[in-house]
Amino acid sequence: MAMEAQDIEALIRAAFPKASISITDLAGDGNHYAAEVIDESFRGLNRVQQQRAVYAALRGKMDGPNGELHALALTTKAPE
Repeated sequence: MAMEAQDIEALIRAAFPKASISITDLAGDGNHYAAEVIDESFRGLNRVQQQRAVYAALRGKMDGPNGELHALALTTKAPE
């Protein structure tokens, strides 16, 4: 079952309540999304650490072939 953009945002928002979050459905199929997450907690972390934190917030929704979320192009950064 595909995920809705607002469901993805809600999971990320639960972990990063003050973040600026933008979710885009890339293919219009509910399976291929892009997300941009800008949060102060990312300051001092490298990109891999930032992205791992966001993936952890998704609580396994991308795990394995039966994951609800098939693909997520992720951009993370601290505010400028």
